Amino acid sequence: MFDIATETILFLTVAAFIAGFIDSIAGGGGLITIPALLLAGFPPVEALGTNKLQGLFGSGSATISYAAKGHVDLRKQLPFAALSFIGSVLGALLATILPGDILGMFLPFLLVAIALYFAFKPNMNDIDRTERMAPFVLGMTIVPAIGFYDGVFGPGAGSFFMLAFVALAGYGVLKATAHTKLLNFASNLGAFGVFALVGAIAWKIGIVMGIAQFLGARLGAHLAMRNGARLIKPLLVCTCVALAIKLLMDPANPLRAMMGF
Repeated sequence: MFDIATETILFLTVAAFIAGFIDSIAGGGGLITIPALLLAGFPPVEALGTNKLQGLFGSGSATISYAAKGHVDLRKQLPFAALSFIGSVLGALLATILPGDILGMFLPFLLVAIALYFAFKPNMNDIDRTERMAPFVLGMTIVPAIGFYDGVFGPGAGSFFMLAFVALAGYGVLKATAHTKLLNFASNLGAFGVFALVGAIAWKIGIVMGIAQFLGARLGAHLAMRNGARLIKPLLVCTCVALAIKLLMDPANPLRAMMGF
């Protein structure tokens, strides 16, 4: 672990607060914190591990806030959370086998598709609708699959959970957001455990960022519950588009070479 300048710590703390705020509403907090950690000089694997540590504070804070107001029944959702956790552990363990550049090629298009779905689908509000997939099937297939993705790669996992709850479970936007945070916490916890075992976490800066994440997520969840779909929908669309652009602009993305950039 290298020495970190005071201004760098302040920069990472502010980045974590903003990420916690955005992530508690629309997901995509890693879009802010992972580049911030890399800019601060952390190696990629340590940046990913430290991001999972500080992300636990944000997703945990948002989960507590939504549960306290009755938007999610934690006990009822524990089996879903366990499946998300297991998927994330497997994803983190297999991260060195599954080529990240392949995921990087297709992920921007998936995120744009999610943004278009939420932007143009009519009657996108906080009212629950008819479910298209039974909870058992959703829990045994989609939930661990997204958890696996969060462990092996990560960006946009919250948006995928949101899409599953709205499009397949029939949840309203606010209810989907609340349930997404619990599963995101579980997937963060699973990947965090793996990174901790291999020693890829900067504990001190991770905890400092985590406190900022906790506070940012608290504020974001409060505003989301007060404004519902009016706030969540546009922020989700903007976050998906921003994340897609960030991934497309990444010099490591093979699409740039294929397109001659």
